Amino acid sequence: MEKHRLATVLILTVVAWLGSVQAGWAQLDNRAFYNRLPLGPGYERQIRLDVHGLLFNKDNEYFNKIDPGLTYFGAQLAPRLVYFPAANLRLEAGIFLQKDYGTLRFRQVRPLFTLKYANGPHRLLFGNIEGNLQHGYIEPMYDFERVLTDRLEEGTQYQYLTNYTFLDAWVNWRRQQYRFSNYQEQVAGGLSVERRLLGDSTGWLLKLPFQFTATHRGGQLDTVDRPLQTLFNVATGLRVRRALASRFVQAAHFDGYVTYFHDYSFTYELPYKRGTGLYLNAGLDTRLTNLQLAYWQGSGYISPIGGRLYQSVSVSVADPNYTEKSRQLLILRAIKDYKLPGNVVLTTRLEPLYDLNNGLFDFSFALYLNFSQSFLLGTVRGE
Repeated sequence: MEKHRLATVLILTVVAWLGSVQAGWAQLDNRAFYNRLPLGPGYERQIRLDVHGLLFNKDNEYFNKIDPGLTYFGAQLAPRLVYFPAANLRLEAGIFLQKDYGTLRFRQVRPLFTLKYANGPHRLLFGNIEGNLQHGYIEPMYDFERVLTDRLEEGTQYQYLTNYTFLDAWVNWRRQQYRFSNYQEQVAGGLSVERRLLGDSTGWLLKLPFQFTATHRGGQLDTVDRPLQTLFNVATGLRVRRALASRFVQAAHFDGYVTYFHDYSFTYELPYKRGTGLYLNAGLDTRLTNLQLAYWQGSGYISPIGGRLYQSVSVSVADPNYTEKSRQLLILRAIKDYKLPGNVVLTTRLEPLYDLNNGLFDFSFALYLNFSQSFLLGTVRGE
């Protein structure tokens, strides 16, 4: 573990020295779930109706004590009324609905409000930000399943986007407290940066990512006798991709990350104050499916918004106090996106995994149907 910490420090030093930071994704291609909010001269003074939706079915056949098995089955719908007062300004309001199948009521009914401003490579968002999977974090840093359970993020976001640069700084105000509240305020935020170091006609692509998240629980207005909690998570590494001319295999790629967790709270409630992780991915993009083999080795690693499988603390109802300081996992992924008519994307994912420490074999299978439509309602005439 000392070697992992030394590697973290060295790579973070290199990242800081580079000073500037191509848009991309982390070890999984989640672009089918993205909902970027477009801007530009072609939209000026338009009024549009945008509709984004997701139908999902994810079955986790897990039998370990860290992350118990469960099934997600339901639908999300987000219609929004959008107005573009200028070429670089977007205002929208709408509603987010989530219905889990097998229940009589909606799981979530929440308003949507967003202001997005663009100036060259700069983007500034207030309200419902372009969050969740669109930050581009690896799974130990940000749980993929949050798109099914906690999709919306509300706060402020700054993006810097060029052909060689992806930078996303964000704050998600998760819970507001008021005077005499019987609960604590909660806030999360982070920075996701990726610099493209190489990309040429030979098909090679080399990127250097840096990822950081912070979560805080506390406040001064509540009546709860519970200590403050502040947790930091960091990840960095290297991403390599090689396009191939083969008829069957389109590309080969490798992603390697080191991660670090630190509890900066005044009073420690968690079983580990700090932890580390090594996350390696190798894959082939083929005509039939995209194959990836991932290896995770963690020691005392905790991430409050990260994937549960990678952590050393349990979220199981049956074993809530169970801990496993050392975690070693092998995960095989077969992923495919099918583009259907009408801006509809069908995603299939089969993810068997093997717990090397406990000799357990688990697997997950999922189907997702993402759709996004934009309808022009009219154009406001100029003065």
